[in-house]
Amino acid sequence: MSMPAAWIVAAAPLAAALLALATAYATGFDQRTAMPPDVASRFYGFFLDRYPLFAFALVYGLARIVAVALAPGRASIVRRLIGAALGLALVLGVSLHPTFGGLVLRAGFGTGSGAFLNGTPMPVSYALGAAAAAGLFGTAMGLGTTLTGRPGYPVRQGRLRALMLGLVGALAAFLALWIGAGLIGAARDAGLGPWPRRPLDGHDLAIAAILIVAASLPHVLLVAFRLRSPRRNGVTAASGGLIARAGNA
Repeated sequence: MSMPAAWIVAAAPLAAALLALATAYATGFDQRTAMPPDVASRFYGFFLDRYPLFAFALVYGLARIVAVALAPGRASIVRRLIGAALGLALVLGVSLHPTFGGLVLRAGFGTGSGAFLNGTPMPVSYALGAAAAAGLFGTAMGLGTTLTGRPGYPVRQGRLRALMLGLVGALAAFLALWIGAGLIGAARDAGLGPWPRRPLDGHDLAIAAILIVAASLPHVLLVAFRLRSPRRNGVTAASGGLIARAGNA
């Protein structure tokens, strides 16, 4: 894949998340904005109040799948459409069921709080919680992109080499998302105001934008590097399993 195309595919999810943030700021969207009661009850609650920037992380994950579906590659239109629909449903499911945060934030919060209650220092507990959330979110996003069809064109490689590249890719993707989860979860501690209980102001907008960019950048750079690398698509179906899918997140 050409360098411009690789950067477009890699950076599109970040651009979508920032656009969503700018839209929330420009429209003054907050908890008082009229919404159907069922929708409001699903979104507003503890996890949105404690981890508000996860809303934009969700936009990032959804846009990642859409970007893969639109990227150059060998996947047919039918596979792209069906895979994207399934991938989007999967990411939405783990992020919003039963309410906002879904299994992702519940896994992170449960892991971190459980570790802390068992005597683990707070920084380590927080890191463990971020790891749990990142692992689940990354697995869902990776499965979604795999179902949609990886962008680019595969390179023939032996199974062992493909497996090793898959392991390295999975670990790199996990680390990138782990860093992102840690930054996203620290929004309140970094000075973000009480959005969505009140509209975003200029100070909140700046903090949120900086955190979203910093949280997304490791993953954006990783995706761009993989798309530019001639070995990027060496993870074949034969190497299979969740290793290949997680490495494709």
